[in-house]
Amino acid sequence: GIALAVSQVNGCQYCLSAHTYVASNIAKIPADEIRRNRLGQADDPRTAAAVAFSRTLMTSRGKVSDADLATVRAAGFSDANIVEIIALSAQYMLTNFVNNVFDTEIDFPVVDLEVK
Repeated sequence: GIALAVSQVNGCQYCLSAHTYVASNIAKIPADEIRRNRLGQADDPRTAAAVAFSRTLMTSRGKVSDADLATVRAAGFSDANIVEIIALSAQYMLTNFVNNVFDTEIDFPVVDLEVK
């Protein structure tokens, strides 16, 4: 979910295509859940908190509010877990930037950048 949320914010069509393929075909995540993850949402409350926090982290450039932290903590994430969410988000942001810079050829079924 975090990979999808971050890649959506960063407009990385390569990563969205790759992560959608893996989520759909390997993890067997339903298409509607993939769509929600791209928007920083999820059916499961804990996953929803993580992807929402990740999305906010990206859109705020790391300047999350106390309320954002309280929300993710209330979902059961410790500060160590929050650092893990930040690290994953940064990892995906890095790959988004690399693929955006080099306009990597998409070798997965192409996903539209617009969430439908």
